[in-house]
Amino acid sequence: MAANLGEIPADFESINEKGETVRFSDLKGKGPFVIFFYPKDFTGGCTKEACSFRDSHEVFLKAGAAVYGVSSDSVKSHVDFIEKYHLPFSLLADDGGKLRKLWKVPKGGLLPGRVTYVFDREGRIHMIFEGVMKDKEHMEKALEMVQKLAAEPQPAEVAPAPAEW
Repeated sequence: MAANLGEIPADFESINEKGETVRFSDLKGKGPFVIFFYPKDFTGGCTKEACSFRDSHEVFLKAGAAVYGVSSDSVKSHVDFIEKYHLPFSLLADDGGKLRKLWKVPKGGLLPGRVTYVFDREGRIHMIFEGVMKDKEHMEKALEMVQKLAAEPQPAEVAPAPAEW
C-alpha cells in the first residue's frame, strides 16, 4: 500500500538507534509526528536535512510533535550519525528498503528518494513533500504543517460516567 495524502499507511516495524523495535501503530495517539526518508547518513544533503530538523527540534516538541528519520543505513551507522551531529530524534533502520518499498517512496535518480510525511495524532497523512535537492525545505514544510495541526482543536476525550449513574 502506498502512503497517500489523507490515508493511514500500513503498519510497519523498524529498529531504532537503541536497538528497540518501533511500530507505526505505536506512534499514533500522542500528537502529530513527522517521518522523513533520506538517502544516506553522512552525505551532504542528508546531513543538512537532519541538522535542520535538529536545529528546530524544540519548536517541533512545543507543537507536541515527534520526529523520526528513516534510511536503509545500519543501526550502527545511525548511532554514529546521531552522535556526530547531536541529533535529538530517532533514526529508523529500513533494512533492505522494506518500508521505502511498502510506502512506494520514489528513487531520487541513483539514490533512494527524499520524502517527508506529516501525520496527525491518528496517523493520517496531512502532508507529503518530495524533493531530493530540497534538504532544508523538508523541515520547513513539515514544521508549517505540524504547527497548523497543533493549532486545530483536538477531539474531546470522553471520561467514563461516574459509577452511581
